[in-house]
Amino acid sequence: MTARQRSLIELNLAVLLWAGTALFAKWIALPPCQITALRSVVAALTVLVLLRGRGRSLVLGDRRDLGLLVAGGLCLAAHWVTYFQAIQVSTVAVGILALHTYPVITALLEPAWHRERLRLPDVVLALVVLAGVAVLLPSLSFTSQITRGVAFGVLSALCFAVRNILTGGVVKRQGGGKVTLYQLVVSAVALVPAAWLWGEPLTLKAGGQLLLLGVIFTALPHTLYTRSLGHLKATTVGIIATLLPIYGAVSAALLLGEVPALRTVIGGAIILVAITVETWRVMRK
Repeated sequence: MTARQRSLIELNLAVLLWAGTALFAKWIALPPCQITALRSVVAALTVLVLLRGRGRSLVLGDRRDLGLLVAGGLCLAAHWVTYFQAIQVSTVAVGILALHTYPVITALLEPAWHRERLRLPDVVLALVVLAGVAVLLPSLSFTSQITRGVAFGVLSALCFAVRNILTGGVVKRQGGGKVTLYQLVVSAVALVPAAWLWGEPLTLKAGGQLLLLGVIFTALPHTLYTRSLGHLKATTVGIIATLLPIYGAVSAALLLGEVPALRTVIGGAIILVAITVETWRVMRK
């Protein structure tokens, strides 16, 4: 099995686990900032134990890589907070679909990072996805819960796209596990003070849910996902993960009783069809 094939398998497992992550935004009765802070702590400790157990060095040895990881960790923290906020103010399906605009955002931003030309097909794809997002919006008023969910979801997508672009080169030099650990630590350091000051009392039930979220649904998939960036371009990784909205919407319908509205289904279909076309085009190359 080649490194690229292994990365594709790991990416699919990460997507499957991530599909269940959105449900915790509804299950855990805590503010998004507090959930993200505690999630980051649990996940960081888990990754640390795994790396030390395998005898891996934690030293970076490169100041530029450290700067990129700090920036990526801050983007990761912002991505999680806005993502959970999107789901809490709207629905799982809306939050996931809005977040899933990140492959297109990545395709638009990545050429500038690598000093390459922006491709016309990516611009066309962005316009199609923008049309899908527009269909999701019941109105432009921020008083609408769905509109707020879409806004937070797209902001989360932007943060995630930037994090992936910043991380791609570092993974090749440092390894996925080490990169994940550093970014989780940055996320925890950035958010724990706010969670301490403005968070709510932690119940035993919420603690158990956070433990499950941090270990199985965060540390494991993020390590697999980040490692795949070392063998696949950030754009390719993003567009391959098109099953996540479907898994998430189905899980929410079955476990939360959140049946997507017709507007959500149509807008989501436009987004997913556009990204599927881009997936086929890239994989064909």
